[in-house]
Amino acid sequence: MAAIVRPRRSVLYMPGSNIRALEKAKSLPADGLILDLEDAVSPDAKPAARANVADMLKGSAKPYGRREVIVRINAINTPWGMDDIKAVATSGMDGLAIPKVESADAVRQVQVAVRAAGGPEDLPIWCMMETPMGILRAAEIAGASPYVAGLVMGTSDLAKDLHCEHTRDREPFLTSFGLVILAARAFGIAALDGVHLDLADDSGFAEACAQGRRLGFDGKTLIHPKTVEVANAAFAPAPEDIAAARGLIATYAAAVAEGKGVVVLDGKLIEQLHVDNARRAVALAEAIAAIEADAAPRT
Repeated sequence: MAAIVRPRRSVLYMPGSNIRALEKAKSLPADGLILDLEDAVSPDAKPAARANVADMLKGSAKPYGRREVIVRINAINTPWGMDDIKAVATSGMDGLAIPKVESADAVRQVQVAVRAAGGPEDLPIWCMMETPMGILRAAEIAGASPYVAGLVMGTSDLAKDLHCEHTRDREPFLTSFGLVILAARAFGIAALDGVHLDLADDSGFAEACAQGRRLGFDGKTLIHPKTVEVANAAFAPAPEDIAAARGLIATYAAAVAEGKGVVVLDGKLIEQLHVDNARRAVALAEAIAAIEADAAPRT
């Protein structure tokens, strides 16, 4: 799947069983939504949640506007997974998230089921990375199909399986984060950080976002609307960085036009790799500006 610069600073889980939450999501400033049929829904509520999500997405209109809408199904080896796929395969969703992916074959099995249910062959697939085996096979999973769109950290389940502490600095997850980000970048797909569980720890959440940005994640998955704006700010390029990126691009272009073999800006050597990074940052900033302008109230 060709890399597309699309803001994914904030991707909010919304329980499919909660109709009020599904409606509220239409007005939230999140870049993406994961309409959840799995962890956020109790077993007895799963049929109703499936129907809620299918009803919300049916028809030609896009109920969530510019937001990227992903549906997280139950695993296909559960009593609910295949019915989930049948219900949403033709819904017009932007992607399908698979829980606890541990192999390329798991991705392909879901793709076959989606097509059998009448869904599009090129439906983007998002893979939850939440088990030790899944982490160890991150590269295999990322390369399972041209339609794998991204890898999503599931740190709660991963902590349970690793027998590690879920610490504020998230040190026990650093190896897993690195393997997932490496795999995502190797295949040109997105990588999303896991959720922050302590909703009373605002400073801890802000630091987790900053850490995720430093590590290379594209954005953060969230469990509460109040955290959206902080994540949006953390994963957006700073204005001064964009100004510097534009200046770098212009300097390099001028030097190339003049036939210079070496380009220096503020005493530092500029190479094509720096220009590529600068262009990506500018493209991301422009995409963010476009969606914020679209969301602004009309007067």
